[in-house]
Amino acid sequence: MRKPRLLLRQPLRLTVPFPCYGLPLIASQPFLPRRNSLPVKKTTRVLYEPIEDVERIEYYEAGGYHPVTIGDCFHHRYRVVHKLGHGTYSTIWLAHDEVSNRYVAVKICTADSNPLENSVLSRLSQPKQSSHIDRDLIPTISDIFNIQGPNGYHTCLVTRPARMSLSDAKNGSWISLFQLQVSRAIVAQLMIAVQYIHSQGIVHGDLHRGNILLRLSRDFDELSTDMLYEMYGEPVLEPVNRLDDQEIPPEVPQHGVVPIWLGAASEDVMLPEAKICLSDFGEAFCPTQEQKFESHAPLLVRPPEARFEPTQPLTFSSDIWTLACTVWDIMGQRTLFEGTFTNDDDMTSQQVELLGPLPSEWLTKWTEIRDKGSKSTHQPPASSTQAWEDRFEKHMQQSRIREGMPPFESKERDAFISMLRSMLRFRPEDRPSAQQVLEWNRTFNTCSLGGVMETDDE
Repeated sequence: MRKPRLLLRQPLRLTVPFPCYGLPLIASQPFLPRRNSLPVKKTTRVLYEPIEDVERIEYYEAGGYHPVTIGDCFHHRYRVVHKLGHGTYSTIWLAHDEVSNRYVAVKICTADSNPLENSVLSRLSQPKQSSHIDRDLIPTISDIFNIQGPNGYHTCLVTRPARMSLSDAKNGSWISLFQLQVSRAIVAQLMIAVQYIHSQGIVHGDLHRGNILLRLSRDFDELSTDMLYEMYGEPVLEPVNRLDDQEIPPEVPQHGVVPIWLGAASEDVMLPEAKICLSDFGEAFCPTQEQKFESHAPLLVRPPEARFEPTQPLTFSSDIWTLACTVWDIMGQRTLFEGTFTNDDDMTSQQVELLGPLPSEWLTKWTEIRDKGSKSTHQPPASSTQAWEDRFEKHMQQSRIREGMPPFESKERDAFISMLRSMLRFRPEDRPSAQQVLEWNRTFNTCSLGGVMETDDE
């Protein structure tokens, strides 16, 4: 076995000014993990050379990220062995728990963040009524602690690590398709998870494939650190360089760490591996205790009421819209609504083209519509049913046939389209509940679970 070592690579030196690197990616790549959507803050901060797949180094400042080095030990037990990724308000590290002798994910929040996710997950882990769902469908926080660093006081959350997100699996594939039985199982579990959180009075608020994780096998905990590096690679460290060539201050790490890749291409995920965990409850809320009027879900899955009814609080129905878009994305090769650097008007145009006319009171608010020439979106299509069937044939059936995968049967196709059309009604009050969606899915797809829901908990 080769000896583990930390690899150093020279970063690519860009010839464009640094601020160009920070352009938002949400519109063109809406399902990347939240780590790629860092907000642009107005500041006179020092600028650093960008590092691919690494968080913005500028955010290692007072109130920002905590600098972490491979080998650091937190809370007298969690020794960092690799990096899992980063988000807008946290970096996430793979650590070995030297007390329980298993691997954990340590999420270190920025010093200026208010991690409300903890209270939501605590509520979901103590349900108001008995439930028989697989508890691993929802993250469980096993430990919470705080650390003091050069950039402030940071809350740290400890959970079980995941293998990858569904976005990672699709982005790592040339064909962006899951096997049909795998996608069925993922969708079934997702519907169970959403129904459960709704039954507990919680709206997730940010459903998309980047927030749906595939779990790691329990065998992962049996790997030593040496074996981990042998199988998945040693941590790759990228030197941090200031654009003004000055020294790196103590609140900034000397190296950026490239996240470990534990995943596989979507088509290579097998049914026994298709066990999910619905993650990222940072946008979750309880409608009876808090009103939210703005949706931060990616634009391609964002519910239209967030645009046309900005004075009405979001409800459980907003999750049903994003759930429908996500289900299509899981089952098919491409997203239901598309666009590179798309905007609100583009999105409304696509929705009208597929779903038919807007409610009359919404139509009066839609005053700025892009001119698409002969394909004007001012009028609904002649047949929305035909539009659904054409899109299904192109992005669901033919894409699978080209790759030698079994296609949908006509009965399942019709039931699938009918279910999604009911979920994608413009008026929130016209959409079904999560319980109704779950029951509907079970009626036409009794084999969805395919044995994958059997837990292997200790």
